[in-house]
Amino acid sequence: MLLIVCQAMSQTPVTGIVTDGQVPLTGANVFIEGTIDGCLTDTLGRFSFETAKTGEVTLRATYMGFDDFTLTTSRPTDLRISMHERATTIDEVVVTASTYNFSKSDNFNTMDALDVVMTGNSCGDIVAALQSLPGTQKVGEDGKLYVRGGESEECQFFINGMHVLMPYSTNVQNTTVRGRFSPFLFKGINFTLGGYGGEYGQALSSVLPMETTDQAIDDKIGVSASLVDWNLGGTKAFGNSSLSFNADFTSMGLYDQLFPGRFNFTRPYRKLSGETQFKTQMSSSNVTKCYAGYDLTSVGQHIEQRNLSLSEHNIYLNTSSRTNIGHGYSLFIGAANSTVFTDIDDAMVAGDHFYSFRNETHLKTEVRRVFSPVLKMSAGVEDYIRNSRKVYDTNLYNLHYNLLAAHADAQLRLVPRLFLSLSARMEHTSYDHKWLWMPRTTLSYVPHKRFQLSAMLGRYSQTADDDYIAMSRLRIPQSTADHAILSLQYNTQSILFRIESYYKRYRHLPWFPQGDCNAGGYGTSRGLDLFVENHSIVKHLVTTLAYSFNDSERLYLDYTAPQAPGFASAHNLRLTAKYSIGKFIFGLADSYASGRKYPMQTTPHYHSLDANVTWLAHPKVIVYSSLSNILGRTPIFKYEGNGTPVTSTRDRFFYIGIFVSLKNNKAYDISNF
Repeated sequence: MLLIVCQAMSQTPVTGIVTDGQVPLTGANVFIEGTIDGCLTDTLGRFSFETAKTGEVTLRATYMGFDDFTLTTSRPTDLRISMHERATTIDEVVVTASTYNFSKSDNFNTMDALDVVMTGNSCGDIVAALQSLPGTQKVGEDGKLYVRGGESEECQFFINGMHVLMPYSTNVQNTTVRGRFSPFLFKGINFTLGGYGGEYGQALSSVLPMETTDQAIDDKIGVSASLVDWNLGGTKAFGNSSLSFNADFTSMGLYDQLFPGRFNFTRPYRKLSGETQFKTQMSSSNVTKCYAGYDLTSVGQHIEQRNLSLSEHNIYLNTSSRTNIGHGYSLFIGAANSTVFTDIDDAMVAGDHFYSFRNETHLKTEVRRVFSPVLKMSAGVEDYIRNSRKVYDTNLYNLHYNLLAAHADAQLRLVPRLFLSLSARMEHTSYDHKWLWMPRTTLSYVPHKRFQLSAMLGRYSQTADDDYIAMSRLRIPQSTADHAILSLQYNTQSILFRIESYYKRYRHLPWFPQGDCNAGGYGTSRGLDLFVENHSIVKHLVTTLAYSFNDSERLYLDYTAPQAPGFASAHNLRLTAKYSIGKFIFGLADSYASGRKYPMQTTPHYHSLDANVTWLAHPKVIVYSSLSNILGRTPIFKYEGNGTPVTSTRDRFFYIGIFVSLKNNKAYDISNF
């Protein structure tokens, strides 16, 4: 009893309060170093406990997001501890303004290969899946990406940092095309609707950078089949490298027989494509990727008094390497080549022939370094070498030029919650010997991971289409677009909310009054994008709302006066719901777009209700089906110059596919790459 009393008398009380300088911190961990004596603060920030240590003690307090606090004292009572919020280092900050990130590690918008397949009625097409996001326009007559009042050519694709000249498959006029690349190829997609840094050029409206998968450590092989395409792909893993392949054959022949459409095809649409990628990691500091892809597309259509026959060869080669070269520096080196051959018989009238050849070589090198917790910089140079040739009867042109560019980017932490990005890009075109300087800046307020407020300003450029450069006799300069974007984003574990307003001003757009091609065109585009994703309404239910308002006007091409471009609609709304129950995933998407204005008249509004069902039949088997435009409403996408309405090939499209993993250690992983 005497020993117990003595020990009780030797206990030292420790009391006090923990704040951030103003507000009490609940749940802060306060303890004596070298002991297990301590406790968590209550709702008022108070703590109270006893320790057996006597004399001078070292007290420590920790709290997530704050710097640790340490105090050595011999009187640990009635303490007032003021903790300072930990300053985020510059390499920990990811500015999400105007960018939608898709990768397996993101909390929201996790779009891997399976997600692309299951998004609405995308049928495995990356481009169709991205059209569910705000800022995109529904242009059903070609299916390409149109962003914030810009042409489809204003959105450029990049694979592993290297440019893709022709990212879409080809088809006859007024028919939806698809993206060329399999979603199974990519581990991450960053769809940027505007305001991007100096690294990316030759894109007036938006960029779509995609990163291929890393070196595989397991062998795998998979097959898939549907009414319209058949696929075989796999990967062979070696010690520090892996080799992947993917082969795909698409044919609309069977589908056209089962569900005849409005067009009279003399030869069904067919595409034979193959992709291969070699990935190696020679050391922990070096990753090298080599990619090759080839598409052969053919189709025939009877139009009035002619039988159009189209065939196209599309070849893309890409190699890139990232290396840590020491002292905090990393080096990127890349090269890519795109080649496209197109032949069309009976292109405009019976008996004529059209031939087109386009080639681009893209060379790029870039150095990056994190200098300190408050400064990160990168700088690089690149060269676009382009050649094109077109022949139509006796009319032809040969065009050769290159575009040299350099950029520098700096990201700074001004104060713990305020970040500034500064970019400068310079470009020189050889055909007119002109330099163009483009400053860009982003200011972001990031008080914590759940909230971001950003303002972006910048100038962007793009060369005119090769046809217009040739028509102008090499006198047409690059088009430019000035972007101003204000973005707010808030997310929690259950909801993501984003709202952005933007303004774009175009200059030097191609314009050819009376056949004289010049750069006298101009225009503006402004609007508001809203995106909400919710995981909390009902368990296993994910809903999204994407709304866009766009007000655009431009004078370009053959326009006689400034007007709203025919591809732009003022209002676009898309509501989606995805519900999981057992081994079934049910999806529903409702899309609406207001009418598009043409000189003759305005199209009716577009409306489509789509549904899809995914059945996880077996850990190695996935069955997916979708039906677009359930209500069967005939959409009118646009009007021709004579007032003839342009509609889709068919009102509804039904898709059913089965995906099988023949050799794979992961359940429900259909990724062939």
